[in-house]
Amino acid sequence: MIKSMTGFGRYEYQQDSKKFMVELKSVNHRYLDVNIRMPKKLNFFETSIRALLKQYASRGKVDIFITYEDSAEEQAVLKYNASLAAEYVKYFRQMGVEFGIENDLRTSVLAHCPEVLVMEVQPEDEEELWQGLRAALEGAFSRFVETRTSEGEHLKNDILEKLDKMEQLVSKIEEHSPEIVAEYRTKLEEKMREILEDTQIEENRIAAEVILFADKICTDEEIVRLKSHISHMKDTLELPEGIGRKLDFIAQEMNREANTILSKANDLEISNYAIDLKTEIEKVREQIQNIE
Repeated sequence: MIKSMTGFGRYEYQQDSKKFMVELKSVNHRYLDVNIRMPKKLNFFETSIRALLKQYASRGKVDIFITYEDSAEEQAVLKYNASLAAEYVKYFRQMGVEFGIENDLRTSVLAHCPEVLVMEVQPEDEEELWQGLRAALEGAFSRFVETRTSEGEHLKNDILEKLDKMEQLVSKIEEHSPEIVAEYRTKLEEKMREILEDTQIEENRIAAEVILFADKICTDEEIVRLKSHISHMKDTLELPEGIGRKLDFIAQEMNREANTILSKANDLEISNYAIDLKTEIEKVREQIQNIE
């Protein structure tokens, strides 16, 4: 199933007091370009998030937005730094002796000294945090792939319609080409009769001239290659995934053949068919730019 590079996914996951919400969107890009916005508390998981996304997407510019809420009260613990308190007491006594002043040190004063008593927030369990975040990510990524797959199916059907139209145009060029040579021979004979009047026309000379003209405007090779490219693209569209670059290469080859046919065209009708053919190829190329 082919996938578009345009997609959207959103998922919310509740784990006890923790709530994770992941939202992502993407547009077409030559490679996989990921931009993640999330709380600083989750920055540790950036590498894991990128690795997980690669299981769901291989190309596209992807923006991921993550929010995290914890309704539980933070578990804070009061810590007493005894060694630091001893240092304070030591220097307070030393100052009393050196300056001959009363040492009125009390525990209440000591407790207000920097870093003697500190409030520490208990660190969260990283494994538990990742489990909740991963569940939210996988839910959003799955929905993201669903939208990409749905859009990819629409792209596939549209490209197939355009390929069918291209086949019709190639058939018209193929059918009309022999008529151009016949018309040229008729016009050449009439022109030579006007010039030579009653003089006998050399059939070999006319035949040689017609052969040169036919060789100049011959598009048999281009038509054969175009048919092959159209068939190849149809087969490629049936491949499961990762076909965007391959399709783009085929479209470039198709455009090259169409340009050659247009340059050789010596007939208004074939020129119009070739222009229509190039137009359809360009439409296909535009659609292919959105395929992963």
